[in-house]
Amino acid sequence: MRHAIALGRALLLVGCVADLSHAQTAAPLILESPDQRIRVRITVADRLSYAIDVDDRAITGACTLSMRIDQQVLGAAPRLLKSTARRHDGVVEPPVRQKAARLRDHYNEVRLDFDGQYAVVFRAYDEGVAYRFETSLAEADVTVVAEDATFAFAADFPVYYPEEQSFFSHNERHYLPRALSDLAAKNIASLPAVVDARDVKVAIAESDVEHYPGLWLRGTGGRALAATFPPYALDETLTRDRDLRVTTAADYIARTSGTRTYPWRILGIAHDDGALITNALVYLLASPSRVADTSWIRPGKVAWDWWNANNIFGVDFAAGLNTATYRHYIDFAAANGLQYVILDEGWYRLGNVLDVVPQIDVAGLTAYAKGKGVGIILWVVWNTLDAQLIPALDQFERWGVQGIKVDFMQRDDQKVIDYYHRISAEAAKRKMLVDFHGNQKPALMTRTWPNLITTEGVRGLEWAKWSAHAHPDHDATLPFTRMFLGPMDYTPGAMINAPQKDFAVVFNRPMSQGTRAHQLALYVIFESPLQMLADSPSNYRPETASMGFLSAVPTTWDETRVLEGRIGDYVVLARRSGREWYIGAITDWTPREFTLDLSFLPSGTFTLESHADGPNASRRGEDVSTATQRVTASSKVTIALAPGGGYAARIRP
Repeated sequence: MRHAIALGRALLLVGCVADLSHAQTAAPLILESPDQRIRVRITVADRLSYAIDVDDRAITGACTLSMRIDQQVLGAAPRLLKSTARRHDGVVEPPVRQKAARLRDHYNEVRLDFDGQYAVVFRAYDEGVAYRFETSLAEADVTVVAEDATFAFAADFPVYYPEEQSFFSHNERHYLPRALSDLAAKNIASLPAVVDARDVKVAIAESDVEHYPGLWLRGTGGRALAATFPPYALDETLTRDRDLRVTTAADYIARTSGTRTYPWRILGIAHDDGALITNALVYLLASPSRVADTSWIRPGKVAWDWWNANNIFGVDFAAGLNTATYRHYIDFAAANGLQYVILDEGWYRLGNVLDVVPQIDVAGLTAYAKGKGVGIILWVVWNTLDAQLIPALDQFERWGVQGIKVDFMQRDDQKVIDYYHRISAEAAKRKMLVDFHGNQKPALMTRTWPNLITTEGVRGLEWAKWSAHAHPDHDATLPFTRMFLGPMDYTPGAMINAPQKDFAVVFNRPMSQGTRAHQLALYVIFESPLQMLADSPSNYRPETASMGFLSAVPTTWDETRVLEGRIGDYVVLARRSGREWYIGAITDWTPREFTLDLSFLPSGTFTLESHADGPNASRRGEDVSTATQRVTASSKVTIALAPGGGYAARIRP
């Protein structure tokens, strides 16, 4: 029996059901994106597979998918019972805006129900393709032994591949281009892998991960990447207070409910590099918010102590891990319109978050900060917090703490994925923000937990303290790669800025590579509703022009426009907050010139305040030229970026 079902164009009708009882389809089922540029060809034969065409060109080969649950392999020898097609066109309004105030949620979908109490749902968006398994098994609890997801491409394309050494990782990787065929099974990677398929980029990612491990990738020695997963942890060993390593792993990846939906597997498709930045599929495919009242969630900027090693000078106290130092941070935050101060490592005796060091009065600091309109965020080691979770969070709430920065997980097996959800839920009950460091997977969860305000899992500015691995080439790659997953706590803001030849590693008085204008531009380019000011208040105070921009720049956005962009080379973005627009531009070590077309502005006259690379920025990175000019929607503004340079501007009526 042969069936060819067209699920695009006029044949895609909401609620359309095809009865295919006990059938297999030799001809593919066709699902198209709303704009008809993306076509998914789903084949139900000896095993379930799909292939993707973009603009009538094959991007992938046959990509297989299956799950082994107990003794059953879903997707092998599938018996299709029925397909149900629908289309959806709605709007999602994030309570914490990352890219935009309104995200269009527009897709065509087909649900394939199979014999064996399982289904696979495919969606085609204009921005990519996603699928997920669903089960309604009789057993209350099941064991997921393995999941197969093979992403086979039509040619041996280059892939920006964040290779890892093991599943125990902070996920702070470089995204370096490799040929698909150069990657063997031993070459594992975190997400996303971004494949350069000539005319389009394809970002492999996931969303809605819960009661399940995170997706990783491995090479196959050919044109495909394949899924791999950290196994379920049976035994763990603690090193120091923070490195909880799996010492015995199960021969399965999850223990979970027999009736559930599984994570979405995503292939984000961008017709130009810049579309990777505006692609919101990871957010749209996540479960909706579980925080009923989000009115208390306050995005903002943070005065941060750790990167600058508390190097405060010109004061009448000895700087360090003490109350006087943090009162100084609070005063600095209040004077410059910053919403928060972080107390990073050192405020409690490691191993017990309820044992505060005598030099720091946390209760007094939170009260002092509250009086100045500033919130306190406390850093904690993840497993120490977990061991004392309810007493610790209750104590933080009594103190008036407004957020926690949770660090050093370095894992995303099922147990730790469950931890991310548990911490986010408990913090939300107490109206606390969460900033997860030490892993990238929480970036996928910010729709479900809007109080999960940002997350790390990125090779950020901290790497400048011990290496030369945070550099402008890397900065110009991240918006197209790691940022595809969600917000990233890169922690920009260095005030000591060096060209490539003069950069030096100084752990306690660190500097950045590239120019000051490059650092300012990162606040526009990198998405993080909680943005750090990494440097010392003593370094910021004399930099009145830079500090003026940092005080004003928002951390959430109503609209995002990509003006120019090429992965690894340069980015030029315009973002709107209310009636104001901000522009950020960065380049790698190649100097560049751009002409900004301001036609995105509404009618009227605006003031543009710019921070550009000065004439000597290539020799001394701190050289910044500031200027003010009148502009309208018909204006064209030419900007010149030094090697490792940048440009930042504020445009207001």
